[in-house]
Amino acid sequence: MLVLGSFPSATSLVRRQYYAHPQNSFWRLLQALWPASPLPGADSYAQRCDWLLDKGLGLWDVYASCERQGSLDSAIRQPQDNDLAGLLRRCPELRLIAHNGGESFRHARLTRTLGLPVHRLPSTSPANASWSFERKLVAWREAVGLAGLL
Repeated sequence: MLVLGSFPSATSLVRRQYYAHPQNSFWRLLQALWPASPLPGADSYAQRCDWLLDKGLGLWDVYASCERQGSLDSAIRQPQDNDLAGLLRRCPELRLIAHNGGESFRHARLTRTLGLPVHRLPSTSPANASWSFERKLVAWREAVGLAGLL
């Protein structure tokens, strides 16, 4: 399963880590999906990446680059897309694509052409305060389950 975000937050860019903002619920959601498998700490990012891969999850963004003040997707200007069309060539075992949030999901028309199930997940960003953690967890559990990873 590949989780596609839009573009890393300012905090993530500085730390060179996906979902590095302490209020982003991404890592907490994934730990809740696999409670028996302890997630390495935020200071062990390489181990976190290995943990994700062991679960069958990959991370990427729909945008390779953009101009943006701050971290809000609404501030993205002049985005340059990643090569989403080439995903299956690079990831032949890919079974499901999950867009993390609305900005990423704007690219679903393209990802659907790959012939894989495509899901829109609620953003894990702290800016998505209208969804409770529990509600996000239900949606994420469904997608991860459909990918056969639970």
